[in-house]
Amino acid sequence: MTTLRPFTCDDLFKFNNINLDPLTETYGIPFYLQYLAHWPEYFIVAEAPGGELMGYIMGKAEGSVAREEWHGHVTALSVAPEFRRLGLAAKLMEMLEEISERKGGFFVDLFVRVSNQVAVNMYKRLGYSVYRTVIEYYSASNGEPDEDAYDMRKALSRDTEKKSIVPLPHPVRPEDIE
Repeated sequence: MTTLRPFTCDDLFKFNNINLDPLTETYGIPFYLQYLAHWPEYFIVAEAPGGELMGYIMGKAEGSVAREEWHGHVTALSVAPEFRRLGLAAKLMEMLEEISERKGGFFVDLFVRVSNQVAVNMYKRLGYSVYRTVIEYYSASNGEPDEDAYDMRKALSRDTEKKSIVPLPHPVRPEDIE
């Protein structure tokens, strides 16, 4: 049976099987520790019965309540290849959405590579829509061009008029994102 539990510092030494995926953004240890210290409720891991890590989600709460932009943000979601197609990503997203609801968020957002159609389609099945395109959001390596991202959003119950998910008519640059 899969266990969904809070991420711990020890997990940083056990999640290489998840982070080796080329579409998973990998960060330095201080970055993960910052999220663990500031938003521990948004950092959840799926663990197999034998203790192997299957996947994780890392996020935070951010934005302005006054401007109705207080929201949950998915910083990273990844499932190890051998544990995909089991519904883990959907369950982890559901948990982050529930936390964001409890914190009074208006929406949940995330960034995903335009080329990652498997993820884009999964997020659409989960009720997310493309809010805007962010030009050259992802830095490329090996001389490849930078890649655009979709900023995808899902309105939560506090956004009764669904204003947070009305798509922008034009793309933006990373420096234009608040």
